[in-house]
Order: sequence, then structure tokens, then C-alpha cells
Amino acid sequence: MAGLAAALSFSRLGMACDIFEEAGDLVEVGAGLQMSPNASAILGELGVLAGLEKIWTEPREIALVSGTSLKKLASVPAGDFARDRWKAPYGVLHRATLQAALLSAVERDPLCSIRLGTPIRGGLPKAVRELTGNSYPLVIGADGVWSNARASVEDAPQPDFSRNIAWRFTIPLDEAPDWLARDCVTAFMGPSTHLVAYPLREMSEFNIVAIASGISPGATWEAQANEGQKAMLVRQFGGWNAEITALLSRLPRPTFWPLHEVTSGRWHNGRDVVLIGDAAHAMMPFSAQGAAMAIEDGFVLANEVKKSSSLPAALAGFEAQRTSRAARVKARGSFNRFAYHARGPFRIGRDIVLSLRPPQSLAADLDWLYGYRVS
Repeated sequence: MAGLAAALSFSRLGMACDIFEEAGDLVEVGAGLQMSPNASAILGELGVLAGLEKIWTEPREIALVSGTSLKKLASVPAGDFARDRWKAPYGVLHRATLQAALLSAVERDPLCSIRLGTPIRGGLPKAVRELTGNSYPLVIGADGVWSNARASVEDAPQPDFSRNIAWRFTIPLDEAPDWLARDCVTAFMGPSTHLVAYPLREMSEFNIVAIASGISPGATWEAQANEGQKAMLVRQFGGWNAEITALLSRLPRPTFWPLHEVTSGRWHNGRDVVLIGDAAHAMMPFSAQGAAMAIEDGFVLANEVKKSSSLPAALAGFEAQRTSRAARVKARGSFNRFAYHARGPFRIGRDIVLSLRPPQSLAADLDWLYGYRVS
């Protein structure tokens, strides 16, 4: 998604892009994602938002709910409130839906081309030149947390397993229990774990993600859980409300994703290679901003290249803007992680504080995040 969004961002400013993708097909991988107003505003600029709005779900609110009592503790309004306050919608959709929309826009764009089944190995941009016969003034590494492009950037960030895994699964909407709200994103908070659920209207499914501690299965986006691992998941949520525990125990064989962050480091080589998205700043999903940050990256990078006097100046300006932004989002995620997974007295204090915060007050705390616009 980072590469597709970047290509459309450059095309919007009259600059052509070739995209090289290692996979032979862009298949439907992953699960649901939240598209907050800071990202949906950019999708509007790229010409893909209108199509998504016809099929995605705009939640009425983001609700924070106790995983033990199922009591709603607080909420952030979304829906029409988001459009009015942050001037763009808040939507939830399947990752494949967004990928398909971006790919369709790229395929229609005369300034963009995409080559599937084309892995790039070795030093950039030499490897690209040897593969294509073309010299490119800028090569963008949008190749994720296990990026190959990093090898061309000295002191680049490196992957770091967070010791957390995300269990991801979907259930048909008509089989979802009543306590799963059909018009909300719901974050269920519990001791050392949390669970997020929301409807995917275009799939007629409910997307559910449960995050808990775990062991990495290696360099993979997802792994199929065996019966022992599934039993571990049920045990980790054993102190939760019986309705949630029962739902988890009924799962067929859920998939789980190792959650990686990356260390700090340089995002570009000062000349002709730059990293964006998870290759530069993979982060935990506690702020639901992974995809949004990648989309922002591509848009900011294109703007910097367009307005700067040279590529080195553009890359320096891009890194300066984006490192501070990514750091603030990561910090917010760390705060959310502490709050969502609080135990004992901290959990009691959290619940009291949240119950005293009106929805508009919680929304104001997010103005810097959701109201962000690229100048």
C-alpha cells in the first residue's frame, strides 16, 4: 500500500513512477484496518476515497469497553462528527479493499506502471538499473518491516520483535453475538491484553483482532495457529468476560501475526534511496495508524521532491518532518498500550478517569493526529 500510494502521490504532481512488486499477484492478505481522517483526506486527494465511501463502514464511534464487564467506559465520536471536526471521514474496511482501490487507480494512471513478480535484490539503485536498463533519480523502499532496500541506507532502522502477537480472525456478520456493536469500532480492554472489533460491510464479516504476548514464528506476515497455540490464546483471555472467552474458544484455526517495530535509524542515503512506511518506522497497532502513516509518507515525500531545489534537500526535509510525526504517533501508541493493558489499581484508576471524560474531550486529544494535513 505504501508503494501504490506513493506512486499516486508523485503522479498527482506530474512525476512518473514505476512500481516493482516481488509478489506475482496482489492477493487478499491481512484483515481489517481503520482509516482515520488524516489518511482518508489524502485518499481524497489521490482520487480513491469516493469509491471506498460507497462500500466501507463509517463507525458511529470508537468505544472503549471493559473486557471483564462489557461496560462501555468512554468513546470518541466518529461518523458525521469526524467529517465535521476533522474534515474527512473515519472508515473501516478490509486491507484488500484498500489495496484493490489503490491498484486500480495506479493501473488507470498513465504516469504509473507496475511490474509484478519482480523482486529487487542487491544495492539500489544499481540493481534496478541492471534489471530495467533505466536509471532512476530516486528509488523508494516501500518493502515493509523486512525491507531489502534498507541495505542501501547506512545506519537504517532494523526489525525488532515486540514480544506481542496479533490474533486475527473474522466471523460472518449474521453470526456475530449481540455484544459486538454493528455500528462502532470497539476496543475491549483487559489485563495485559486487548481486543478490537468492527464490521466490514463490504465483506459481510466482523473483523476481530486480539493482541497478547507471544513468541514470533519468524519472518512471516501471518502464521496458522495449531491447537496448542489456540489454547494459549484462550488462557490469555481466561479472566475476561465469559462471552468473549467463549467466542475465542469457538474459533476454527485463527491466524496470528508477529508484531514488529523497528529501531531508530536513517531513512535515506542522502542521494537517491529513501525508505517509507514500515521499512522506516514499523510501529505497534495501538493507535491504528500503520497504514495511515504509510499513506502520509508517500504524500509528504512527493510534495518535498516537487518543491525542493534538489533531491538531497527533499530527502532531508522529508525525514525531518516524518521522524517527528512518527515518533509522536509511536508515543501515543505506547500510552494506549499501557492504558489498554492496565492491571490492578492502574486498571481501576483508568476506568474512573475514562468515565469522567466526555466524548468531545477525548476527540480533542486526537486533533493533532486526525486533523493533520500535509502542507
